[in-house]
Amino acid sequence: MADIKPQVYKDPRPAEYFTRFHQHVRTHRPGWTYELVRMILVPIALFVYRERAINTFNVPADGPAIIAPNHFSNMDHFFAGAYLRRKMQFMAKSQLFGNPVLNYIFRIGGVFPVRRGHHDEEAFRTAHAVLERGSCVLMYCEGGRSRTGRLGEARPGVGKIALESGVPVVPAAIHGSLGVRKWRKLRFPKVTVQYGEPITFDVVADPTREQQLEAAQQVFDRVKEMYTALEERGRAGVLRSLKRRSVSVQGSGGA
Repeated sequence: MADIKPQVYKDPRPAEYFTRFHQHVRTHRPGWTYELVRMILVPIALFVYRERAINTFNVPADGPAIIAPNHFSNMDHFFAGAYLRRKMQFMAKSQLFGNPVLNYIFRIGGVFPVRRGHHDEEAFRTAHAVLERGSCVLMYCEGGRSRTGRLGEARPGVGKIALESGVPVVPAAIHGSLGVRKWRKLRFPKVTVQYGEPITFDVVADPTREQQLEAAQQVFDRVKEMYTALEERGRAGVLRSLKRRSVSVQGSGGA
């Protein structure tokens, strides 16, 4: 994993620097830059990385929802949304913000920052604002990219917003994106995204950290289950298993 740049865990810039991003996302839906980036990167996901999606019907067609995948690559945002008609808004690490061009693309596209190394309640207020208007938020279960080549550990963020909002959380396993980091070596892995059945939690107005972690772990356990199946059986094997399960359920219903 030597090709990964050293991680910066704490953003030294003041919270005020990011205020304009939060204010815009809270009052605007994703604009034209979302569609532009989608037009450029989705074909790359589909044809270069041969991405396919499984069980997209598990993502609610409308209303608020949280998409909660694992995270290996900066392309994961696009892999997670390539097969979805809905526009997702991303909580992204604050270190990505700073370049004027990218700042504009992010702001108009509906991306909002979370200050790394800080207790950033502004990011969660923005996530709540997006959900309250019936939109979709993507938050990574692990908080950031895994840098070990293996799935990381659940972080409390997904559990916090899930408990405070009570909206459905869709666990998502992104398999194959670890190899995207090695694209300079002309290695283009096959990527599969599987969406699990939505999980809904009873609302807790002020959840403790333990409650947040417990909820996040429940979501991440489902992500790990799907990811492991894709790792062991491959895309075709998982599809065959789901097809057999569907036939079995239909047969039981007709008995």
